[in-house]
Amino acid sequence: MGLREQLNRPDFRRLIVGQTVSSFGDWMGTLALMYFVLELSGSTTAVGGVLVLRLLPSALGAPIAARVVTRWRRRSVMLWSDLIRAGMALALPVVPWLWWVYFWAFLIEVVGLMFLPARDASIPFLIEDEENRHDTRTLELANGITMATSYGMIPIGAGAFGLIEWVSGQAGWEGHWRYFVVFWLDALTYLISYLAVKGIPDLGPGPAEKREMERTERDPLHAGFLSALRLPVVRAVLPGIAVVALGLGALFSLGVVFVKNVLDAGAVGFGVLVVLFGVGALAGLLLIHRKAGSLMTQIRLGTAAQGTVIALMAGLGSTIWSFVGAVVFGAAATSALVGGITYLQEALGGVQRNLALTAFHAVLRFGLALAALLSGAAADLLKEAGASPLGMAPGQFVLAASGLVVLLGTFLIRTPGAASMSPT
Repeated sequence: MGLREQLNRPDFRRLIVGQTVSSFGDWMGTLALMYFVLELSGSTTAVGGVLVLRLLPSALGAPIAARVVTRWRRRSVMLWSDLIRAGMALALPVVPWLWWVYFWAFLIEVVGLMFLPARDASIPFLIEDEENRHDTRTLELANGITMATSYGMIPIGAGAFGLIEWVSGQAGWEGHWRYFVVFWLDALTYLISYLAVKGIPDLGPGPAEKREMERTERDPLHAGFLSALRLPVVRAVLPGIAVVALGLGALFSLGVVFVKNVLDAGAVGFGVLVVLFGVGALAGLLLIHRKAGSLMTQIRLGTAAQGTVIALMAGLGSTIWSFVGAVVFGAAATSALVGGITYLQEALGGVQRNLALTAFHAVLRFGLALAALLSGAAADLLKEAGASPLGMAPGQFVLAASGLVVLLGTFLIRTPGAASMSPT
Protein backbone atom coordinates (compact mmCIF):
# COMPACT_ATOMS: atom_id res chain seq x y z
CA MET A 1 0.00 0.00 0.00
CA GLY A 2 1.12 3.54 -0.75
CA LEU A 3 0.57 6.81 1.08
CA ARG A 4 -2.65 7.59 -0.78
CA GLU A 5 -4.14 4.17 -0.08
CA GLN A 6 -3.37 4.50 3.63
CA LEU A 7 -4.99 7.90 3.93
CA ASN A 8 -8.03 6.67 1.99
CA ARG A 9 -8.93 4.53 4.99
CA PRO A 10 -11.44 6.83 6.75
CA ASP A 11 -10.72 5.72 10.33
CA PHE A 12 -6.95 5.91 9.92
CA ARG A 13 -7.33 9.33 8.28
CA ARG A 14 -9.40 10.54 11.23
CA LEU A 15 -6.70 9.39 13.62
CA ILE A 16 -3.96 11.14 11.63
CA VAL A 17 -5.91 14.41 11.39
CA GLY A 18 -6.54 14.38 15.13
CA GLN A 19 -2.91 13.59 15.91
CA THR A 20 -1.63 16.31 13.59
CA VAL A 21 -3.74 18.96 15.31
CA SER A 22 -2.89 17.63 18.77
CA SER A 23 0.86 17.56 18.00
CA PHE A 24 0.67 21.15 16.82
CA GLY A 25 -0.79 22.11 20.19
CA ASP A 26 1.78 20.02 22.07
CA TRP A 27 4.80 21.71 20.48
CA MET A 28 3.28 25.15 20.81
CA GLY A 29 2.51 24.41 24.46
CA THR A 30 5.99 23.02 25.14
CA LEU A 31 7.66 26.23 23.98
CA ALA A 32 5.11 28.33 25.88
CA LEU A 33 5.78 26.28 29.01
CA MET A 34 9.52 27.02 28.86
CA TYR A 35 8.95 30.75 28.40
CA PHE A 36 6.23 30.81 31.07
CA VAL A 37 8.51 29.10 33.61
CA LEU A 38 11.35 31.49 32.76
CA GLU A 39 9.07 34.48 33.28
CA LEU A 40 7.79 33.16 36.61
CA SER A 41 11.18 32.19 37.99
CA GLY A 42 13.78 34.21 36.09
CA SER A 43 15.94 31.09 36.33
CA THR A 44 17.38 28.97 33.51
CA THR A 45 17.63 26.13 36.05
CA ALA A 46 13.87 26.27 36.50
CA VAL A 47 13.50 26.04 32.73
CA GLY A 48 15.66 22.92 32.87
CA GLY A 49 13.09 21.58 35.31
CA VAL A 50 10.70 21.37 32.37
CA LEU A 51 12.86 18.50 31.12
CA VAL A 52 12.41 16.76 34.47
CA LEU A 53 8.68 16.90 33.87
CA ARG A 54 9.27 14.63 30.90
CA LEU A 55 11.51 12.30 32.91
CA LEU A 56 9.42 11.74 36.03
CA PRO A 57 6.19 10.68 34.27
CA SER A 58 8.13 7.97 32.45
CA ALA A 59 9.72 6.71 35.66
CA LEU A 60 6.66 6.96 37.90
CA GLY A 61 3.74 6.81 35.49
CA ALA A 62 4.77 3.85 33.31
CA PRO A 63 3.45 1.17 35.74
CA ILE A 64 0.14 3.03 36.01
CA ALA A 65 -0.04 3.43 32.23
CA ALA A 66 0.64 -0.29 31.79
CA ARG A 67 -2.31 -1.17 34.01
CA VAL A 68 -4.62 1.25 32.22
CA VAL A 69 -3.81 0.13 28.66
CA THR A 70 -4.22 -3.55 29.56
CA ARG A 71 -7.59 -3.14 31.31
CA TRP A 72 -9.41 -0.50 29.25
CA ARG A 73 -10.27 -0.54 25.58
CA ARG A 74 -7.89 1.57 23.52
CA ARG A 75 -10.62 3.88 22.29
CA SER A 76 -11.71 4.65 25.87
CA VAL A 77 -8.11 5.29 26.96
CA MET A 78 -7.56 7.73 24.11
CA LEU A 79 -10.88 9.55 24.56
CA TRP A 80 -10.47 10.02 28.30
CA SER A 81 -6.83 11.01 27.89
CA ASP A 82 -7.74 13.79 25.47
CA LEU A 83 -10.56 15.09 27.68
CA ILE A 84 -8.44 15.05 30.83
CA ARG A 85 -5.48 16.77 29.13
CA ALA A 86 -7.80 19.44 27.72
CA GLY A 87 -8.98 20.26 31.24
CA MET A 88 -5.42 20.30 32.56
CA ALA A 89 -4.24 22.64 29.79
CA LEU A 90 -7.09 25.01 30.66
CA ALA A 91 -6.07 25.00 34.33
CA LEU A 92 -2.30 25.38 33.81
CA PRO A 93 -2.03 29.16 33.15
CA VAL A 94 -4.77 30.23 35.59
CA VAL A 95 -2.50 30.66 38.63
CA PRO A 96 0.95 32.26 38.04
CA TRP A 97 2.76 30.11 40.60
CA LEU A 98 5.68 27.90 39.61
CA TRP A 99 4.56 24.84 41.59
CA TRP A 100 1.08 25.12 40.05
CA VAL A 101 2.49 25.17 36.51
CA TYR A 102 4.85 22.26 37.24
CA PHE A 103 2.01 20.24 38.80
CA TRP A 104 -0.29 20.43 35.78
CA ALA A 105 2.52 20.01 33.26
CA PHE A 106 3.59 16.85 35.08
CA LEU A 107 0.08 15.40 35.05
CA ILE A 108 -0.35 16.17 31.34
CA GLU A 109 2.78 14.09 30.64
CA VAL A 110 1.52 11.19 32.78
CA VAL A 111 -1.78 11.06 30.90
CA GLY A 112 0.07 11.37 27.59
CA LEU A 113 2.06 8.26 28.49
CA MET A 114 -1.25 6.37 28.56
CA PHE A 115 -2.48 7.79 25.26
CA LEU A 116 0.55 6.95 23.10
CA PRO A 117 0.75 3.15 23.57
CA ALA A 118 -3.02 2.87 23.11
CA ARG A 119 -2.72 4.83 19.86
CA ASP A 120 0.21 2.81 18.51
CA ALA A 121 -1.38 -0.52 19.46
CA SER A 122 -4.51 0.44 17.49
CA ILE A 123 -2.68 1.16 14.21
CA PRO A 124 -2.45 -2.50 13.03
CA PHE A 125 -6.17 -2.86 13.81
CA LEU A 126 -6.99 0.15 11.62
CA ILE A 127 -4.89 -0.68 8.56
CA GLU A 128 -4.90 -4.50 8.34
CA ASP A 129 -7.72 -6.35 6.63
CA GLU A 130 -7.02 -9.60 8.48
CA GLU A 131 -5.97 -9.80 12.09
CA ASN A 132 -2.41 -11.02 12.70
CA ARG A 133 -1.52 -11.02 9.00
CA HIS A 134 1.05 -8.25 8.88
CA ASP A 135 2.51 -6.58 5.83
CA THR A 136 5.71 -4.96 7.08
CA ARG A 137 5.86 -2.15 4.54
CA THR A 138 2.22 -1.20 5.03
CA LEU A 139 2.51 -1.23 8.80
CA GLU A 140 5.79 0.66 8.74
CA LEU A 141 4.40 3.34 6.45
CA ALA A 142 1.42 3.80 8.76
CA ASN A 143 3.77 4.20 11.74
CA GLY A 144 5.89 6.65 9.76
CA ILE A 145 2.84 8.75 8.90
CA THR A 146 1.84 8.79 12.57
CA MET A 147 5.33 9.84 13.66
CA ALA A 148 5.46 12.49 10.94
CA THR A 149 2.41 14.15 12.51
CA SER A 150 4.62 14.90 15.52
CA TYR A 151 7.93 15.87 13.90
CA GLY A 152 6.24 17.85 11.16
CA MET A 153 4.53 20.08 13.69
CA ILE A 154 7.75 21.25 15.41
CA PRO A 155 8.42 24.31 13.19
CA ILE A 156 4.71 25.07 12.76
CA GLY A 157 4.06 24.95 16.52
CA ALA A 158 7.12 27.12 17.14
CA GLY A 159 5.99 29.62 14.53
CA ALA A 160 2.48 29.76 15.97
CA PHE A 161 3.83 30.43 19.46
CA GLY A 162 6.02 33.22 18.13
CA LEU A 163 3.07 34.76 16.30
CA ILE A 164 0.86 34.61 19.39
CA GLU A 165 3.63 36.17 21.48
CA TRP A 166 3.96 39.01 18.95
CA VAL A 167 0.21 39.63 18.81
CA SER A 168 0.02 39.57 22.62
CA GLY A 169 2.80 42.16 22.80
CA GLN A 170 1.06 44.38 20.27
CA ALA A 171 -2.17 44.10 22.24
CA GLY A 172 -0.38 45.16 25.42
CA TRP A 173 -1.05 41.97 27.36
CA GLU A 174 1.31 41.64 30.32
CA GLY A 175 2.33 38.89 32.72
CA HIS A 176 0.80 35.43 32.65
CA TRP A 177 -2.26 36.64 30.74
CA ARG A 178 -0.23 36.34 27.53
CA TYR A 179 -0.10 32.58 27.98
CA PHE A 180 -3.83 32.00 28.31
CA VAL A 181 -4.27 32.05 24.54
CA VAL A 182 -1.52 29.48 23.94
CA PHE A 183 -2.54 26.95 26.57
CA TRP A 184 -6.25 27.30 25.91
CA LEU A 185 -5.58 26.82 22.22
CA ASP A 186 -3.59 23.72 23.20
CA ALA A 187 -6.67 22.53 25.13
CA LEU A 188 -8.76 23.05 22.00
CA THR A 189 -6.40 20.82 19.98
CA TYR A 190 -6.95 18.01 22.53
CA LEU A 191 -10.71 18.39 22.03
CA ILE A 192 -10.25 18.19 18.25
CA SER A 193 -8.26 14.98 18.75
CA TYR A 194 -11.09 13.73 21.00
CA LEU A 195 -13.67 14.36 18.27
CA ALA A 196 -11.47 12.62 15.70
CA VAL A 197 -11.08 9.51 17.88
CA LYS A 198 -14.77 9.57 18.80
CA GLY A 199 -15.58 9.35 15.07
CA ILE A 200 -13.75 5.99 14.88
CA PRO A 201 -16.20 3.21 15.84
CA ASP A 202 -13.59 0.72 17.01
CA LEU A 203 -9.84 0.72 17.71
CA GLY A 204 -9.54 -2.87 18.83
CA PRO A 205 -8.55 -5.19 20.23
CA GLY A 206 -9.60 -7.77 17.66
CA PRO A 207 -11.06 -11.21 18.50
CA ALA A 208 -7.66 -12.90 18.86
CA GLU A 209 -6.37 -10.09 21.04
CA LYS A 210 -9.49 -10.25 23.21
CA ARG A 211 -8.90 -13.93 23.90
CA GLU A 212 -5.33 -13.19 24.92
CA MET A 213 -6.44 -10.34 27.16
CA GLU A 214 -8.93 -12.65 28.87
CA ARG A 215 -6.15 -15.14 29.55
CA THR A 216 -3.97 -12.34 30.91
CA GLU A 217 -6.71 -11.16 33.26
CA ARG A 218 -6.65 -14.61 34.85
CA ASP A 219 -2.89 -14.20 35.35
CA PRO A 220 -2.45 -10.57 36.46
CA LEU A 221 1.27 -10.97 37.20
CA HIS A 222 1.82 -10.96 33.44
CA ALA A 223 -0.03 -7.69 32.90
CA GLY A 224 2.34 -5.32 34.71
CA PHE A 225 4.98 -2.99 33.32
CA LEU A 226 7.88 -5.16 34.50
CA SER A 227 6.47 -8.11 32.57
CA ALA A 228 7.02 -6.11 29.36
CA LEU A 229 10.73 -5.87 30.17
CA ARG A 230 10.90 -9.65 30.45
CA LEU A 231 9.80 -10.16 26.86
CA PRO A 232 12.78 -11.06 24.62
CA VAL A 233 11.34 -8.98 21.78
CA VAL A 234 11.16 -5.90 24.00
CA ARG A 235 14.66 -6.43 25.36
CA ALA A 236 15.91 -6.65 21.78
CA VAL A 237 14.40 -3.31 20.74
CA LEU A 238 14.78 -1.15 23.85
CA PRO A 239 18.60 -0.74 23.69
CA GLY A 240 18.17 0.79 20.24
CA ILE A 241 15.43 3.11 21.48
CA ALA A 242 17.56 4.09 24.47
CA VAL A 243 20.55 5.12 22.33
CA VAL A 244 18.29 6.99 19.89
CA ALA A 245 16.88 8.86 22.91
CA LEU A 246 20.45 9.58 24.04
CA GLY A 247 21.26 11.24 20.72
CA LEU A 248 18.02 13.21 20.64
CA GLY A 249 18.39 14.33 24.24
CA ALA A 250 21.99 15.47 23.86
CA LEU A 251 21.22 17.41 20.70
CA PHE A 252 18.12 18.92 22.30
CA SER A 253 20.09 20.06 25.34
CA LEU A 254 23.27 21.29 23.64
CA GLY A 255 21.97 22.29 20.21
CA VAL A 256 21.31 25.94 21.01
CA VAL A 257 24.71 26.40 22.67
CA PHE A 258 26.47 24.53 19.84
CA VAL A 259 24.85 26.64 17.14
CA LYS A 260 25.49 29.89 19.02
CA ASN A 261 29.05 29.35 20.28
CA VAL A 262 30.57 26.91 17.78
CA LEU A 263 28.77 27.59 14.51
CA ASP A 264 28.17 31.28 15.31
CA ALA A 265 24.84 30.96 13.52
CA GLY A 266 22.51 32.46 16.13
CA ALA A 267 18.79 31.86 16.59
CA VAL A 268 18.13 31.85 12.84
CA GLY A 269 20.69 29.09 12.36
CA PHE A 270 19.10 27.00 15.08
CA GLY A 271 15.70 27.50 13.47
CA VAL A 272 17.12 26.28 10.16
CA LEU A 273 18.51 23.19 11.89
CA VAL A 274 15.09 22.41 13.37
CA VAL A 275 13.42 22.77 9.97
CA LEU A 276 16.07 20.57 8.31
CA PHE A 277 15.56 17.95 11.00
CA GLY A 278 11.88 17.87 10.04
CA VAL A 279 12.84 17.58 6.36
CA GLY A 280 15.09 14.65 7.26
CA ALA A 281 12.27 12.96 9.19
CA LEU A 282 10.06 13.21 6.10
CA ALA A 283 12.89 11.86 3.93
CA GLY A 284 13.30 8.96 6.35
CA LEU A 285 9.60 8.17 5.97
CA LEU A 286 9.97 7.99 2.19
CA LEU A 287 13.13 5.88 2.41
CA ILE A 288 11.73 3.23 4.74
CA HIS A 289 8.77 2.80 2.42
CA ARG A 290 11.17 1.75 -0.35
CA LYS A 291 13.79 -0.15 1.64
CA ALA A 292 14.31 -3.89 1.80
CA GLY A 293 15.71 -5.90 4.67
CA SER A 294 14.86 -6.76 8.25
CA LEU A 295 13.51 -4.30 10.78
CA MET A 296 16.31 -5.07 13.24
CA THR A 297 18.88 -4.19 10.56
CA GLN A 298 16.99 -0.94 9.98
CA ILE A 299 17.10 -0.13 13.70
CA ARG A 300 20.85 -0.81 13.87
CA LEU A 301 21.64 1.23 10.77
CA GLY A 302 19.43 4.11 11.95
CA THR A 303 21.10 4.31 15.36
CA ALA A 304 24.60 3.93 13.89
CA ALA A 305 23.94 6.70 11.36
CA GLN A 306 22.57 8.93 14.10
CA GLY A 307 25.63 8.45 16.30
CA THR A 308 28.01 9.03 13.40
CA VAL A 309 26.25 12.24 12.37
CA ILE A 310 26.28 13.68 15.90
CA ALA A 311 29.98 12.88 16.39
CA LEU A 312 30.97 14.38 13.03
CA MET A 313 28.69 17.39 13.47
CA ALA A 314 30.32 18.24 16.79
CA GLY A 315 33.86 17.30 15.78
CA LEU A 316 33.93 19.25 12.52
CA GLY A 317 32.11 22.32 13.80
CA SER A 318 31.08 23.16 10.23
CA THR A 319 27.86 25.03 9.52
CA ILE A 320 27.39 23.36 6.13
CA TRP A 321 27.98 19.86 7.50
CA SER A 322 25.69 20.58 10.45
CA PHE A 323 22.87 21.55 8.09
CA VAL A 324 23.45 18.44 5.97
CA GLY A 325 23.83 16.37 9.13
CA ALA A 326 20.49 17.62 10.48
CA VAL A 327 18.74 16.09 7.46
CA VAL A 328 20.59 12.78 7.86
CA PHE A 329 19.97 12.85 11.60
CA GLY A 330 16.22 13.31 11.14
CA ALA A 331 16.06 10.48 8.60
CA ALA A 332 18.11 8.14 10.81
CA ALA A 333 16.08 8.84 13.96
CA THR A 334 12.80 8.32 12.08
CA SER A 335 14.04 5.08 10.56
CA ALA A 336 15.13 3.64 13.92
CA LEU A 337 12.02 4.70 15.85
CA VAL A 338 9.53 3.60 13.19
CA GLY A 339 11.40 0.31 12.82
CA GLY A 340 11.21 -0.28 16.57
CA ILE A 341 7.47 0.40 16.79
CA THR A 342 6.76 -1.77 13.75
CA TYR A 343 8.88 -4.63 15.11
CA LEU A 344 6.93 -4.67 18.38
CA GLN A 345 3.58 -4.45 16.59
CA GLU A 346 4.44 -7.37 14.31
CA ALA A 347 6.03 -9.61 16.92
CA LEU A 348 3.42 -9.17 19.66
CA GLY A 349 -0.33 -9.00 20.00
CA GLY A 350 -2.97 -8.20 22.58
CA VAL A 351 -1.82 -7.32 26.07
CA GLN A 352 1.83 -7.95 25.26
CA ARG A 353 1.68 -5.44 22.41
CA ASN A 354 0.12 -2.81 24.68
CA LEU A 355 2.73 -3.40 27.37
CA ALA A 356 5.62 -3.40 24.90
CA LEU A 357 4.55 -0.08 23.40
CA THR A 358 4.15 1.40 26.88
CA ALA A 359 7.75 0.36 27.60
CA PHE A 360 8.82 1.81 24.23
CA HIS A 361 7.42 5.27 24.97
CA ALA A 362 8.56 5.21 28.61
CA VAL A 363 12.16 4.41 27.64
CA LEU A 364 12.13 6.97 24.82
CA ARG A 365 10.88 9.78 27.05
CA PHE A 366 12.98 8.81 30.05
CA GLY A 367 16.12 8.44 27.94
CA LEU A 368 15.59 11.73 26.13
CA ALA A 369 15.10 13.70 29.33
CA LEU A 370 17.91 11.97 31.22
CA ALA A 371 20.35 12.46 28.34
CA ALA A 372 19.40 16.12 28.05
CA LEU A 373 19.98 16.70 31.76
CA LEU A 374 23.26 14.77 31.96
CA SER A 375 24.76 16.22 28.80
CA GLY A 376 23.87 19.74 29.89
CA ALA A 377 25.33 19.14 33.36
CA ALA A 378 28.53 17.68 31.87
CA ALA A 379 28.98 20.68 29.61
CA ASP A 380 28.44 23.07 32.55
CA LEU A 381 31.01 21.20 34.67
CA LEU A 382 33.62 21.39 31.90
CA LYS A 383 32.87 25.07 31.42
CA GLU A 384 33.24 25.83 35.14
CA ALA A 385 36.53 23.91 35.20
CA GLY A 386 37.77 25.92 32.22
CA ALA A 387 38.50 22.70 30.34
CA SER A 388 38.71 22.40 26.55
CA PRO A 389 39.19 18.67 25.84
CA LEU A 390 40.85 18.06 22.47
CA GLY A 391 40.66 21.80 21.86
CA MET A 392 36.85 21.72 21.75
CA ALA A 393 34.37 23.90 23.56
CA PRO A 394 32.68 22.04 26.46
CA GLY A 395 29.33 21.65 24.72
CA GLN A 396 31.02 20.62 21.50
CA PHE A 397 33.07 17.91 23.25
CA VAL A 398 30.07 16.50 25.16
CA LEU A 399 28.01 16.41 21.97
CA ALA A 400 30.79 14.55 20.12
CA ALA A 401 31.16 12.10 23.01
CA SER A 402 27.41 11.42 23.05
CA GLY A 403 27.56 10.61 19.34
CA LEU A 404 30.27 8.02 19.99
CA VAL A 405 28.20 6.52 22.84
CA VAL A 406 25.22 6.21 20.49
CA LEU A 407 27.41 4.52 17.89
CA LEU A 408 28.77 2.03 20.43
CA GLY A 409 25.25 1.42 21.73
CA THR A 410 24.26 -0.19 18.44
CA PHE A 411 26.20 -3.30 19.53
CA LEU A 412 23.61 -3.81 22.30
CA ILE A 413 20.84 -4.33 19.73
CA ARG A 414 20.41 -8.06 19.21
CA THR A 415 17.78 -10.08 17.38
CA PRO A 416 16.01 -12.53 19.73
CA GLY A 417 16.04 -16.19 18.85
CA ALA A 418 13.07 -17.59 17.00
CA ALA A 419 12.20 -19.83 19.96
CA SER A 420 11.72 -16.79 22.21
CA MET A 421 9.48 -14.86 19.84
CA SER A 422 5.86 -14.61 21.00
CA PRO A 423 3.32 -15.68 18.37
CA THR A 424 0.96 -12.93 17.23
